[in-house]
Amino acid sequence: MTLTLNEHQRYARQLRLPEVGEEGQTRLRESRVLVIGAGGLGSPSLHHLVASGIGTVGIVEFDTVDVSNLHRQTLYGTHDVGREKVEAAAERLHAVNPEVEIRAHSMKLQGSNADDLIGAYDVVLDGSDTFATRYVVNDASVRTGTPNVFASVSRFSGQASVFGTENGPCYRCLFPEPPPPGLIPNCEDGGVLGVVPALLGTIQATETLKLLLSIETPLVGRLLLFDALAMEMKEIQIERDPACPMCGVNARPVLPMDDPEITVGELRQRLASATPPALLDVREGSERAQGHLGGSLLPLGQLEARAFELDPLRNQDVVVYCKSGGRSGAAVRWLRDRGFRAWSLQGGYDAWQASPES
Repeated sequence: MTLTLNEHQRYARQLRLPEVGEEGQTRLRESRVLVIGAGGLGSPSLHHLVASGIGTVGIVEFDTVDVSNLHRQTLYGTHDVGREKVEAAAERLHAVNPEVEIRAHSMKLQGSNADDLIGAYDVVLDGSDTFATRYVVNDASVRTGTPNVFASVSRFSGQASVFGTENGPCYRCLFPEPPPPGLIPNCEDGGVLGVVPALLGTIQATETLKLLLSIETPLVGRLLLFDALAMEMKEIQIERDPACPMCGVNARPVLPMDDPEITVGELRQRLASATPPALLDVREGSERAQGHLGGSLLPLGQLEARAFELDPLRNQDVVVYCKSGGRSGAAVRWLRDRGFRAWSLQGGYDAWQASPES
């Protein structure tokens, strides 16, 4: 289908590029890009993707606009504070280019929905700000064969690459496991200069357009490093790790994780199955003495110091429990950040005891 007169006018400067032309612009119109996170990285990337004429742009975001976002998340204004980001972003982007279909996914990306969401698009752009989400994006990217345009920022620096292509490495080739908690502060804790995510998000949009247009050399197998204070860019080469569990020679892809909680009824069924999960009690010893479901005892306060004891559980499903579900929820978040397949018992030991079958 040829471009309309309005499209010729809107994209006139882009159409003059031999690498784009009418054929390339038509390809962009038929493309679908999913952006994870509509924050510091997502704001500039979404703006440029929509302005460039990507036919369908999806946004996955569950947060609301806070006044502290405004110095770097340029999709929003002061009047948007308190609104859902997907709603405010979709409204702004529609004003930028009403020709583009904006799909707002007001939800948190997690193992149970990542494959369906990411697999419905041609490219996924990772603008998330947590390690847990980055691994979910990466793993779903590999499983669905969807290129993953990655970036992250901290203080005055950032990095970008393209993962999950047919012959390139994935994020786990570079970072097999998340770092220990607190080692790398997020933007809330460590701060960030507002223009840094703007630059990295624009780089992500650029790489996405290059992938869709099949022009020049994308950042596949290369990690771009940016230092704003030195105004310097470097890059390092990345190779696919033969031992990578997701994309290596003997890859044994990590299965997507469902919601982080499991009910008492679901746990009873799992315990009676041929492959029951391992149990981990994160209460104190005095609590366990009053009753328990079995499994190992490792109080939450000792989890990080004694984490080496959990290595035998890495290849198993693990159900964590405490008194009512609070401590086990915190433990599961910590464990999942380190690649464990872990779930928290909803309601904890109290719920188990209250169950009619107990």
